[in-house]
Amino acid sequence: MDGKIRLALFDFDGTLTRRDTFLEFIRFCFGSGRLYAGLLLFSPLLILMKLRLYPNGKAKQQVFSHFFRGMDERRFEAYCSDFCHLRLPALLRPEMLREVDRQRAEGARLCIVSASIDRWIRSWALHQGFERVIATELEIRDARLTGHFRTPNCYGAEKVRRLRAIYPLRSAYYVVAYGDSRGDREMMGWADESVRIPGFIRHKAECS
Repeated sequence: MDGKIRLALFDFDGTLTRRDTFLEFIRFCFGSGRLYAGLLLFSPLLILMKLRLYPNGKAKQQVFSHFFRGMDERRFEAYCSDFCHLRLPALLRPEMLREVDRQRAEGARLCIVSASIDRWIRSWALHQGFERVIATELEIRDARLTGHFRTPNCYGAEKVRRLRAIYPLRSAYYVVAYGDSRGDREMMGWADESVRIPGFIRHKAECS
């Protein structure tokens, strides 16, 4: 590594967790019945998204807006805090927590890069020693959620765009990226070493 700073990047949903926390958070806040009713309402849009005929970020924002538009920010933050303490621990992969511990012990700087909403990740991540959470951020006006995202959905190429803005001196870092899906492909290509989860399939790559 020639004196470079070790930077470990972790996707969140499906990498650190066993399943998507976006849907689990909605279930936690409103119950399974309302979650399934909402998914049924948006099922034509979600099918188009799966077929890559409709943008992932726009579909996600519409579902989010359906459930949370107009909610008081303090109430939303309370939901996020309760989710981190009461539901998130059961969703985490123990083997990945060990990998986080290993990277930390080796002196790596830890960063989560996720398409999920930053607010239900951040308190857990900071407690675990992550120095930064790069994720999708919400728009707040007059202390209420507008239902819109303040940043683009942090997915695919957007992950690399955000990383380059925060870590502009790429040559100073040896980057290890962990991911599980096509939404992590560009981030893993940007890294010196990528690890696909599950299975811990490692790949060394040239920096882009």
